[in-house]
Parts: sequence; structure tokens; C-alpha cells
Amino acid sequence: MKLNHFSRLFSISLIIIASSQINLVAQTEEANVKSVIMTLFDGMREADSAKVHSVFIDEVSMQTIAANREGEIMLRTGSLEDFLKSVGTPHDQVFDERILDYQIKIDGAMASVWTPYEFYFGDKFSHCGVNSFQLMKKKDQWKIIYLVDTRRRRGCK
Repeated sequence: MKLNHFSRLFSISLIIIASSQINLVAQTEEANVKSVIMTLFDGMREADSAKVHSVFIDEVSMQTIAANREGEIMLRTGSLEDFLKSVGTPHDQVFDERILDYQIKIDGAMASVWTPYEFYFGDKFSHCGVNSFQLMKKKDQWKIIYLVDTRRRRGCK
């Protein structure tokens, strides 16, 4: 009888330990994914195109959903090369994208990140929206494979 009770306690303890380790691994992966996104925006603020480039795969898809001058919602596709030129070209104002929240979901080697943001040129507000990132883990490194964002000037706060 005592052995059976001991076996149950031992089994429960193993389950608790395993569950804690799984939770710790998940938290570590979330921190790794968040670090990639933070590196992107740090690189933008620093006008460091090499730092920005380090978080993307070369075949990344980059798109923006925003209204044109007539108010029609459009989907624009950009390129990593143009984005890196924009970041790395000397400019008077800091590109300051302020992330308001991180919602991270991970399944194996894929991560999805939703980040509401406000964008400033220096201290001047430009626009707000949401970034939606898709990342892939390859050789123990997370890289952005797809980025789509929304942009608007109203309804930001």
C-alpha cells in the first residue's frame, strides 16, 4: 500500500517537473523570438542596416496595408533591399517604431508575432498600426520570413 502511494507521488512529481521544464522552454523560445523583433527596431533607430538585415531571411515577403490618398485600402509589396536602403541612408530624424505589446505564438519551428505600434520621426508622431510577423527557426536561429503591417494616422490612441 505504501509503495503504491509512493509511486503515485513520484509520478505526480515527475509530471510537475516535466511541465515546469516545458513551460521554461516555451518562455525561452518566446524571449528568443521577441529578441529578433527588438533587434529589428533597435537597428532602425540606430540606422544600422546590417543589424536590421541580420533578422530577415533574404527571401522575406514585406507588405503594407494602408489607405491611398483617395481613401481606398491598398496592399503594397516592398522589398528587403529597399527597406535596408531606407534604414541605412543617412537621415536627420531617428526612425522610432515604438512597440506597444507583443503577442507571440509558437509551434515548433514557426512563430507568429502581433505587435501594435506607434511610429515617430524623431519626436514627431507619423502613424500607428500593427505589425504581423511570421518567423522560422532554422539552425537554432529565428528569422523573419514574412512581415505585413497596417498604417493609419487616425484612431491611434
